[in-house]
Amino acid sequence: MRLRDLFKRAAPKPRRRAFEAANTGRLFSDWLTQTRTADSDLRYTLKAMRARSRDLCQNNDYARRYLDLVDTNVVGPKGITLQVRAREPNGVLDQVANQQLEAAFAMWGQPGVCTVDGRLSWVDAQRVFIESVVRDGECFVLFVEDNANPYRFRLQFIDPDMIDQDKNEVFPGGGQIRMGVEIDSAGKPVAYHVRVSPPDDYQMGTSSAKTVRIAAERMIHAFRADRIGQTRGTPWTATAMTRLKMLGGYEEAELVAARVSASKMGFFVSESGDEYQGDGNNPDGTLNMEVQPGQFSQLPAGVDFKSYDPQHPSTAFRDFEKAMLRGIASGLGVSYTSLANDLEAVSYSSIRQGLLEERDHWRTIQYWMIEHFCQPVYLRWLRQTLDSGVVNLPANKFFKFSATQWVPRGWQWVDPRNEAEAQIVAINNGLMTRTQALAERGLDIEDVMRERQAEEEIIAGFGVTLPGGTSPIQPEATNGG
Repeated sequence: MRLRDLFKRAAPKPRRRAFEAANTGRLFSDWLTQTRTADSDLRYTLKAMRARSRDLCQNNDYARRYLDLVDTNVVGPKGITLQVRAREPNGVLDQVANQQLEAAFAMWGQPGVCTVDGRLSWVDAQRVFIESVVRDGECFVLFVEDNANPYRFRLQFIDPDMIDQDKNEVFPGGGQIRMGVEIDSAGKPVAYHVRVSPPDDYQMGTSSAKTVRIAAERMIHAFRADRIGQTRGTPWTATAMTRLKMLGGYEEAELVAARVSASKMGFFVSESGDEYQGDGNNPDGTLNMEVQPGQFSQLPAGVDFKSYDPQHPSTAFRDFEKAMLRGIASGLGVSYTSLANDLEAVSYSSIRQGLLEERDHWRTIQYWMIEHFCQPVYLRWLRQTLDSGVVNLPANKFFKFSATQWVPRGWQWVDPRNEAEAQIVAINNGLMTRTQALAERGLDIEDVMRERQAEEEIIAGFGVTLPGGTSPIQPEATNGG
């Protein structure tokens, strides 16, 4: 045996790729293999995505439905409510101070007080905030501190288009301006460069590219970051937008085709080549024949009728639309039954499981909104309110009064009796508190106890004994300041 033959036999076999996901063969030749930073991807695509998201939310039924689902499940009818949890040094809740602050915040949250334009209440502001984040990908809220109201504090919502996305600059010290957001060398926002006039408000005349610099401490810039180093937010509808647009076009085409199919049209054909005069001319010059239900007409000699009878909608329309909506619902993070309003084929167990998973999704958004909007607004309001003297509380106890518990909306139980019994068992065995059980339904234990106490007093005043009996509730001792 020759030496070269020995080496041939010992040659290793070709190795397979370590990860098939990196395959660049013919089946995956159009798949991206290069990556860019989050801001590089956003810089030239954000305007288009935002414009398309807004168009869908204005004109597409399912996109509009998604916004309504977010409003209903995140904000709810009463909004995310404030409960101040300031405590005395001995750990007892300072009920007097807490109630004072809650009442003052409720007064500030009335329409015409809490926002610069005078149109929104605090609950309205919550809806505007979350809708802007969902539709536009981000929301900018300016803290305005002036004497327009006794609390010397208002909110001003700023359209994301007003943050000059075309303003990009690198500073010698390592800071930058990225799409209108000025950051330091660590990536922390320092300021926002806001246009003086809207970029596309043609009714107001020629728009100006001039901007003003607003310090970041005066602004809330809320968005859900998907990647490290991301400076601007992306619409939550981004992954579902192409399907939504194409499905909308498909439904429109199918609807037009169905209307044409229901019309049962046809054409008159003459074998001899003679022109058929019909009953008259349409406005565009074509011939027509007036027909009434149940009428049979004799055609002139040599004229034949060729029917045009397209069959729409097709039998595959329903299943195809459902498959597309399932993908869209997955991209939006909601269930198909909620997005499509389709409860036809669901069972109790399937809808219960779907609702539980979906409610966890809504709770996640609720707590994100509390952390990035509700609590920052309250803290800024608290500082201004204590300094203004509207409430008779010491301004030097800001940190004491900054303790809060925000109560978002809850949901009714799918199976009220069984789930109520399960919670009672959990409470009796120390696995759950009454506070937690009430919070799941969007209720606050203090409010419930006050209502129960008031109810006991009413019952005792009338001398009525109710079935099951009730026991009086002793109020806790309260302290001021």
